[in-house]
Amino acid sequence: MFKDKFVPTPLTANEQYTWMTLWSVADAPLVFGGDLTQLDDFTLNILTNDEVIAVNQDALGKAGAPISKNGSLEVWAKPMEDGSTAVGLFNRGDADGDVVVKWSDLSIHGKHQVRDLWRQKELGSFDNEFTMKVGSHGAEMVRIR
Repeated sequence: MFKDKFVPTPLTANEQYTWMTLWSVADAPLVFGGDLTQLDDFTLNILTNDEVIAVNQDALGKAGAPISKNGSLEVWAKPMEDGSTAVGLFNRGDADGDVVVKWSDLSIHGKHQVRDLWRQKELGSFDNEFTMKVGSHGAEMVRIR
């Protein structure tokens, strides 16, 4: 009965990253109202990324908030129970942009490890700031330790 009414998401791939990143960093309930059996692999991977879900479900229970804005580029940060910080890098613009996370905005200093949560890989150690290219209407999420 409902199968005939199935409509794929109107969101682009970048917008799907933005949606999940924002709700995870904001500590909002993660709710999906579609038919899980009809999802493509990309969307299923977005919704089931265990490192991103762990940010949303962190035991500290503190919501993230915006910490900096440069035009259409924004950085949001969420403190985590283990002392690390989950960071959402957002691009609300119509062109790709380089989003800069400054350690001073996070009240940290020195070298810190950065992990890409969407790709589940270590990006290295960075001093004072971290920069990442973010696609139009897209988002990235990292964890800084």
